[in-house]
Order: sequence, then structure tokens, then C-alpha cells
Amino acid sequence: MKVMFKKRVITHGLKVCLRAGFRVGMALGLVCIVTAGGIAFAGDADAGRVKAETCLGCHGIPDHVNVYPTYHVPKVAGQHEEYLIAALNAYKNKTRPHGTMQANASPLSDEDIADIAAYFASLK
Repeated sequence: MKVMFKKRVITHGLKVCLRAGFRVGMALGLVCIVTAGGIAFAGDADAGRVKAETCLGCHGIPDHVNVYPTYHVPKVAGQHEEYLIAALNAYKNKTRPHGTMQANASPLSDEDIADIAAYFASLK
């Protein structure tokens, strides 16, 4: 199981470890991480394949160029999973500009994003 942690949650867990002793602190730190929502499990590439059907309409076409505005659609197959998660979250939160991607990312859950990222990362 691959686990990614949020920085502030890890910091809190480490403080607990230092205060309460290593074993007790590690257990409490893990509880803090889980209850704070700071744990994310690796996505399921098989589930992501199904969820990525819409994505493939543009990102599955080699050398695809969008009509308006005109730009080359980036290749996402084989991209790093962490990058894809960050990019999809940025579109979802509207901190990365692109209307079409924002519209496609906005209804995705964290699990959907992890699954889609795992699928594209698994392609070579």
C-alpha cells in the first residue's frame, strides 16, 4: 500500500512521537494522520482505466491539436502519478487555468483522481 502524507500532519505526528515515546507516539501519530484526512492510498489503475474514458477523447490521440484555443494536447500516458494528482487537483480547485480541464476535474473525487492518475502513470 503506497501512502502519501500531508506535511502538517506528519509534523504533528512527529511532535507526538517525541513527546509520548516512540511506540506510543507512532501509534498516536498514525491515528492523527488518519483522522485528519491526511492519508491517501495509491489509486487503482484498473478502476482508473474506466474513469479515464472521457480523458482519452483528447489525451489518447497522438499529436492531438485542439481547435480553439489552438494548442497541442499534452501526453499524459506514462506521466508521474504525483504530478497527475497535483494537476487534476489544481484544475478541480481552479488554481490552474483551463476551462475544459476545470469542468472535467470538478466532479472528480479524491479517489477518482488517484485512480485516473494511477492508470495514466501505468501506461508507457
